[in-house]
Amino acid sequence: MRPYVLVVSEVSLDGKLTLSKGASSKLLLSSMEEEAFKYLHEVRAKVDAIMVGCETVRIDNPSLTVRFVSGKSPARVIPCSTGDIPLDSNIFSPDAPTFVAVSKRAPKERIEALKEVCSGVLILGEERVDLELLLSELYNMGFKSLMVEGGAILNYELFRLGLVDELRLIHIPLVVGGQDVPSLVGGQCLELPVKFRLRSHFKRGSQLISEWEVVK
Repeated sequence: MRPYVLVVSEVSLDGKLTLSKGASSKLLLSSMEEEAFKYLHEVRAKVDAIMVGCETVRIDNPSLTVRFVSGKSPARVIPCSTGDIPLDSNIFSPDAPTFVAVSKRAPKERIEALKEVCSGVLILGEERVDLELLLSELYNMGFKSLMVEGGAILNYELFRLGLVDELRLIHIPLVVGGQDVPSLVGGQCLELPVKFRLRSHFKRGSQLISEWEVVK
């Protein structure tokens, strides 16, 4: 058993997550309207946990809390094979519990340091965090719904493993371009394309939002 997995992403019209390689996604989000931010935070308030990769933590330093609407902030989950996350990152704030998943190759001293600032360290996988084991563990911990605001690589791994149930896109009215600029899904070509069924589309302010269900 695993949580229901909902990938939510803000993307440019050509599917980019940032304005340039290595840039914070916050630069792209500066073009997002307040009503769209409220939608994003409404979704956060409805899920049990939220997950991003450690590269997102290092570049964007997000808080992953509910701020634009009323509601409880979800637990934060960060898969990071070596545990190489800055210990003063915003995701370690007291606003919500934070769990870091590492692999067995994470240094013991790093694991101990993480235990000092987060709610728990999960050791899952040999060389890399085993995402299937992680989701199973999260379900056993009581997290029945998981929102993913991950970057291109985390999204790729979840789609590759067939772990995504739903995709929601907040469309930013920009065209970015650039072959090396991260897009919604990175990595290699998927062995089989993931098929979707459009469930809903609407506007928040003048921002288009589309909601898609994975066809299984």
